[in-house]
Amino acid sequence: MSDVLTPTPTRRRAFGLVVAAASIPMFMATLDNLVMTNALPVLHQQLGASVEELQWFVNAYTLAFASAILVASALGDRFGRRTVFIAGIAIFGVGSVLAALSTDPTQLIAARALQGFGGAGVMPLSLALISGGVAPERRPLAIGLWGGISGLGVAVGPLVGGAVMEGWNWQAIFWINVPVAIVAIPFAFFALNNDFGARARIDVVGAILAAVGVLALVHAIVRGNDDGWSSFSVIAELVVGTVLLVGFVLWQLRAKAPLVPLRLFRDRSFTLTNVVGFGFSFGTFGAVFILIQYMQVVQGSTPLEAAVQTTPWTLAPMFVAPLAGIIAPRVGTRILMLVGLVLQGIALAWIGLTMSATLDYIELVAPFILAGVGMGLVFAPSATALLATLGVLDHAKASGVNSTIREIGIALGTAVMTAIFVGAGGALQPDLYVDAARPAVLTGAAVLFVAAVAAVWLPSGRAVRGGDASREATAEQELATV
Repeated sequence: MSDVLTPTPTRRRAFGLVVAAASIPMFMATLDNLVMTNALPVLHQQLGASVEELQWFVNAYTLAFASAILVASALGDRFGRRTVFIAGIAIFGVGSVLAALSTDPTQLIAARALQGFGGAGVMPLSLALISGGVAPERRPLAIGLWGGISGLGVAVGPLVGGAVMEGWNWQAIFWINVPVAIVAIPFAFFALNNDFGARARIDVVGAILAAVGVLALVHAIVRGNDDGWSSFSVIAELVVGTVLLVGFVLWQLRAKAPLVPLRLFRDRSFTLTNVVGFGFSFGTFGAVFILIQYMQVVQGSTPLEAAVQTTPWTLAPMFVAPLAGIIAPRVGTRILMLVGLVLQGIALAWIGLTMSATLDYIELVAPFILAGVGMGLVFAPSATALLATLGVLDHAKASGVNSTIREIGIALGTAVMTAIFVGAGGALQPDLYVDAARPAVLTGAAVLFVAAVAAVWLPSGRAVRGGDASREATAEQELATV
């Protein structure tokens, strides 16, 4: 039984082919969230980029990604999920070429934004394509693998970036995406079904309100230190961003085909999973932005050395996330996510309290491992908890909302922690880095602990015997109603 509305019965494809065809492009897109982090000090030198421009190399991608995810999900419902998925891969590939050819910060920021728009067509639809392309009894395993691959893409981004930087140059970070995109497009065409959802109108007004509102907030945070937090322009931009986001919520209440069906938030598991996802992304990846540069600026590591030194953190999710996805039905998603958030918070607090200009690397290994295990325990169970109690026709929209919220969390986390770093007098110099980085990393830890408190209220998430059959019966009723 497919999780989408199709004009003809959906063909079952080989399990491995479906998971691989949907996950490889998703891995490429998630990889680019943080693949540039090890290149930032080099870009600072070679392109003359300021600290604010460095964070826009990350935020241009995440904000474009976040602003287009919901539109991409709606386009997938209307024109076919495989069609939009393949279009996203192609756009991402073109953006990668333009990024590699950039010669100044502005060009690179624009190219990163184009990559983000392409990634928006890949990330949420990959989960929907997997969910609809495998048998219901194998869906938890498929989602677990998807979560592991997704977490791996984000986690090993710095490692891949550092390795490529060491062997070639920063442009090669983007060139490596091109052959992957070329291979992934025909693979997706032959291995995935072109499922459809409810063919409703695209909520253009809602998309504009949300995208401009978030962009205004992030832009105000980024320039707050330079222009002054009490300046008229910064306050005005914060107010405008807030008003636009409130307007977005009000518009969703009256829109006939809303980008975000607010009825989904009546589901406790869905709502709290999104709260947890925002806090996790905000705290974790905002801190990663600061820490990965600490390894080079203060510890004196090369990009590859910094990447290798962080592997206890970045590779742990590769092993933990698939296992978490498999055992989640037995022990419950809540306990896994709660433990993961607490471990991640402890790790960042540990690093923030002990980091110094003379800290030996060996003292970072234990908190790095703790952080990696924590990440792995959150990734896959959160995907399961998100969809656990929703009707199958809502899976694509739900995944799109969750991806949007997490990407906004990354963008805001990076912006806020950079603002804290710069406000504390931080600069990309060994003697000016640590004292300013410490409060930023501890802020990330605090946000993760708050997210852990929210996770306490999640449903247990344990599998109930007969649950799959019940969900399939519900799906049949929903399709009949449509």
